[in-house]
Amino acid sequence: MERKHMSALSIYQSLSGGTKPQVQANAAPAKKIKQKENGIQPNKKSNKKKRMKPLKSSMRLSSSDEEKSKAVSDCETHNGEGFDGPALDVLLTDLEKVNNSRERANRLFQWLIHPVQDKSFFRRETNWEKKPILIQRQNPDYYKGLFSTAEFDCILRNNDVQYGVNLDVTSYTNGKRETHNPPGRALPYTLWDFYESGCSLRMLNPQAFSSTVWQVLSILQEKFGSMAGANVYLTPARTQGFAPHYDDIEAFILQLEGKKHWRVYNPRSEDEVLPLVSSPNFSQDEIGQPIMDVVLEAGDLLYFPRGFIHQDDCLPDTHSLHLTVSSFQRNSWGDLLLKLMPAALETAMEEDVEFRKGLPLDYLQFMGVQNSEKEDPRRDKFIACVEGLMKKLVDYAPVDAAVDQKAKDFLHDCLPPVLSAEEKASSVYGAPARWGDGEALGVTVQLKGQTQIRLLGAGAARLCGDGDTVTLFYTTENSRVYHKEEPKSIEMKAEHIDAMEFLIHSYPKFVSVACLPCETVEAKMSLAELLFEKGLIHTAEPLTAE
Repeated sequence: MERKHMSALSIYQSLSGGTKPQVQANAAPAKKIKQKENGIQPNKKSNKKKRMKPLKSSMRLSSSDEEKSKAVSDCETHNGEGFDGPALDVLLTDLEKVNNSRERANRLFQWLIHPVQDKSFFRRETNWEKKPILIQRQNPDYYKGLFSTAEFDCILRNNDVQYGVNLDVTSYTNGKRETHNPPGRALPYTLWDFYESGCSLRMLNPQAFSSTVWQVLSILQEKFGSMAGANVYLTPARTQGFAPHYDDIEAFILQLEGKKHWRVYNPRSEDEVLPLVSSPNFSQDEIGQPIMDVVLEAGDLLYFPRGFIHQDDCLPDTHSLHLTVSSFQRNSWGDLLLKLMPAALETAMEEDVEFRKGLPLDYLQFMGVQNSEKEDPRRDKFIACVEGLMKKLVDYAPVDAAVDQKAKDFLHDCLPPVLSAEEKASSVYGAPARWGDGEALGVTVQLKGQTQIRLLGAGAARLCGDGDTVTLFYTTENSRVYHKEEPKSIEMKAEHIDAMEFLIHSYPKFVSVACLPCETVEAKMSLAELLFEKGLIHTAEPLTAE
């Protein structure tokens, strides 16, 4: 397909199949499920009993000293002592001066995992999704300013923190995990009494209350291309709040205060490597020997992939406060194919008669579970036909349209961007409109042809095709509370599509309104004004009232 011979509208229509059935992001009505791990919507646990295929090589359970030694060697420990890096508040201030949101994400993530190098970390054959990594820094102030017990207390006093929605009270005693949430608002008087009684406190979405956590997560989500969520865990000395379990997210444990004893275990079988859903609670005799047994101190970081069983408990002499940053829930190839295959099949049935031919009249007599043990040549022929159709199906797969469906989900999951002072001053959020002297003032700000504009961030907006329409999805009006708002989008006019694509691809450069590839000056101005009013762009210089 030669890009220069087609308009952007034609390309989006061709990618999404014109008026043909589109990929459905949600085939069934959405059900309201309580938020769980790190502010990310939990997936339902399957009741289906799974086959337990043993793990190969170093991934099997450590039942002997030799196996345990081999398993431990598959973990990585890094000494970050002596790193003379910036404090978090200094780093975040410096990042505001970085001209590119993707570069901001790279730098923040590199600070998070130092001394491990970014490129090394994401080598899937060695680290990412493969094995735990421990970073010990001997620097208790490394995460200073991110979150604290004092801030926890302040949030309780000044915000409507609801049990079961924003906060859980838990305990794990004698192998039994319990949740002790009363109804209503979590007030300090009651909550600190729970804590003094030995209960752990888990804040489910600290980004809704902490501007620093919000800023960190909003930057990191561009690094992962997937929602970044967080939980805060406050645990009293001598206690354990949760049973051994595994999660369906990539977990980064940031020890903020005190110390905590962690044990991490390999997945029990191949079926539990990179799982789709979180596990139930396990008993000790179900999980074997740990591959990592370590005490995290303030400033340390522990990473482990989804599927790795873990449990933690507090030492006798100190409390623990840690923050878990999570990402990559339901972000696998299989999740993409779940969106891709139904659309591919509908297109194939419309365009290829082989998919519309009738099944054999007698297929129920030799196919199905009750016939699966039969020796019947008709079965071989039937399965060969299915295999042939499956191979042909790839020719009808609208891959880009399915990726756009994943992208739409991601933009809905995203936190809104945290704007720097410069971005705020040069966007609609800093426009001079105000009330004064008995009238509305500063409302005559106008964009001009020479005005330099760009998107607020690389991940702030995305064009997606849907049949005959092209829609711009964006994050700037999202809530800090997961999915509190419906997805935000604008249906694009045909005259604006090329210009919108140009603006997206120009980032991080500023471009003049006059340079937008629209056929008329009016179209250029109307697009720029729309994007400015929606808070999607900012100008190179703050606008002033006429």
